Amino acid sequence: MEGEILFEASWEVCNKVGGIYTVVKSKANAVKKLYGEGYFLIGPYFHNKSQWEFKEKAIPAGLKETADALRERGINCHFGKWIGAGEPNTILIEFSDFASNGNEIKKELWEAFRIDSLGTKYYDYDQTIIWSYAAGILIGEYAKKYPQKRIIAQFHEWLSGGGLLYLKKNNANVATVFTTHATILGRTIASSGRALYSEIKKISPTDEAYKYGIQAKYLTEKACALNSDVFTTVSEITAMESTVLLGRKPDVVLNNGLNISSFPTFEDTSLKHREFREKLREFAAYYFMPYYTLDVTKTLFFFLAARYEFRDKGIDVFVKALSILNKRLAHEKKAPSIIVFLWVPAGVKGLRQEVIENNANYFDIKEKVDEQILTIKNRIMKSLISADTDKVKDLVEGEDKEEIEERISAFKKSGLPPICTHYLFNEQQDAIINSLLREGLNNKKENKVKVVFYPVYLTGKDNLLNTNYYESIMGCHLGVFPSYYEPWGYTPLETAALAVPSLTTDLSGFGRFIRKLKRDEKNPGIFVLERAKKGDDEFSSELAETLFSFSLLDKNSRVKNKLEAKRLSSKADWSFLIKNYRKAHLKAVKKALLR
Repeated sequence: MEGEILFEASWEVCNKVGGIYTVVKSKANAVKKLYGEGYFLIGPYFHNKSQWEFKEKAIPAGLKETADALRERGINCHFGKWIGAGEPNTILIEFSDFASNGNEIKKELWEAFRIDSLGTKYYDYDQTIIWSYAAGILIGEYAKKYPQKRIIAQFHEWLSGGGLLYLKKNNANVATVFTTHATILGRTIASSGRALYSEIKKISPTDEAYKYGIQAKYLTEKACALNSDVFTTVSEITAMESTVLLGRKPDVVLNNGLNISSFPTFEDTSLKHREFREKLREFAAYYFMPYYTLDVTKTLFFFLAARYEFRDKGIDVFVKALSILNKRLAHEKKAPSIIVFLWVPAGVKGLRQEVIENNANYFDIKEKVDEQILTIKNRIMKSLISADTDKVKDLVEGEDKEEIEERISAFKKSGLPPICTHYLFNEQQDAIINSLLREGLNNKKENKVKVVFYPVYLTGKDNLLNTNYYESIMGCHLGVFPSYYEPWGYTPLETAALAVPSLTTDLSGFGRFIRKLKRDEKNPGIFVLERAKKGDDEFSSELAETLFSFSLLDKNSRVKNKLEAKRLSSKADWSFLIKNYRKAHLKAVKKALLR
């Protein structure tokens, strides 16, 4: 867009904290195609993080004068490229020398916008308001230097809101767009266990913010929504929430997307599914089989991956549904066993000793078998062609047989497989463990549903699965994300993009997006369950019924669901969704710069 400059500010530029990192990074290349070298991302400078994904370069002539002026004020700008994101122009602001202005900034925000931050003790508020104010100063100074250019500034979440408010306070010649990904008050109320959606029209938002001690963040967010030229959010469900809690209906909905072309093709995912399913089966073998026999070849793998938000992410209703499912499958002789992974990071002290031992003993046996594999193969062939099949049972002889028997004996254990792979700091009070035990999901042999709470990040180097997040997903048969509070929901989209069927709800922004698309009713690929008007018990029963039906599908039907999931994921590609960003930018330009 010739003559237009877009600054996009987010606390998560080169600084992975949550889902906004994925939003900003994944769409950067699509935005760069619109604005070219006129596109600048702005984030915070943290050397320990930025050194891995930020390639610093000399500040270009067009920015150098502005950067020099800011340096005199204690604002140090690092210019470069964000590696792996289409390499857009990126400015990371080092603000430690500017931090002494924090109280003055808060004073200005109180006087101009009545943002009450008196007595605020949130380090994240102080840090982000100082950084974002510095970002606003950067954009404002650049706008003064180039009055002939159309300058657009987009700010993500309240964390970058200080920049937008600085520009408005100083009447900068800049078109502003504010995007809230989740309202701070809505998330807080939902996390407290209250029925957000049934209460939302009855509450006094400001009073509630003070009640929870989040008034500074809430009032910053509200001021940004009310004072931006264009107010946006990421989904239909959050637009409804914002209208009530922030007092302004969003002008444009900016659905989140992915670069689907960067994901494996369906053919590739089919190969990878088999590869990583074998890794899950091997894990299941040494996790469960020291205690009892389990046919891992006739087992389905379900998973939930999320932050540890017990209610918001629907972990509570998922556990209840698994309990119901376990009882239903007990009456189905041909039903497979189901192993459910809860990939939910928590505070861990270390791997459980028995899991370490099981792992070591399993691979001891495997190592010995590997040594003997050629001999074993020859004995099988000799026995088969001689029709002496009884000898097949006695594959290993002599000292090797005795050694393997000793290793197998060491492998066997009494008791039950643990629910959790690691020791937790507050295990007796842990909500997930207590809910699993309460619902009888304790990994007994007779349980058709077995659960593995896996409370560490899937990096590929955890000494257990040793598969990363996407690899672990590709080994599974179904991803389950029954969220109560989910402004968008990348996990079911990522799962579908990896050709694994997924399940979400109509309280998820992504779920509502999918509901509007034409889908295969028999094999929907992405299941969207109604939760908005249902109580937890009713929803848990319906979720259990869906999981039950899926568990009984034949292989052909599961493949059809995989195909449909992959097809639907392509509808959330940035090549389609980026037009909404351009629409928001044009609205802002028309309102602020073409008056």
